[in-house]
Amino acid sequence: MATTAKDIDEYIAVFPDDIQYKLEQVRGIIINTVPEAEEAIKYAIPTFVFHGNMISFAAFKNHIGLYPIPAGDEEFEKEIAVYKASKSTAQFKHDEPLPLALITQFVLLRAKAMTEKAATKKK
Repeated sequence: MATTAKDIDEYIAVFPDDIQYKLEQVRGIIINTVPEAEEAIKYAIPTFVFHGNMISFAAFKNHIGLYPIPAGDEEFEKEIAVYKASKSTAQFKHDEPLPLALITQFVLLRAKAMTEKAATKKK
């Protein structure tokens, strides 16, 4: 993307229809899972803010990236390892369906971590 989008709608609009659909699926999961989270563009990509930068996602040539990966849940870490491309990024290939239940779990774990972090700061 040559310029930074002003909001998530504008970010998503520049991609082909099939990628837009997947980006909207990710966005919808986040909105439905953590309705209190606020949409923003941070570092030129869609980010949801909930007690800080909770989760970001972006489309690339061959995949959609979602970050940061939640830590501390062994079962989740085993499941996400199939998609994990780096320490903190999961990559979902465009030619495969999105693992919607896993993405929902991803969001839930990130929201929990952000809530716990906020509670610790208040002490």
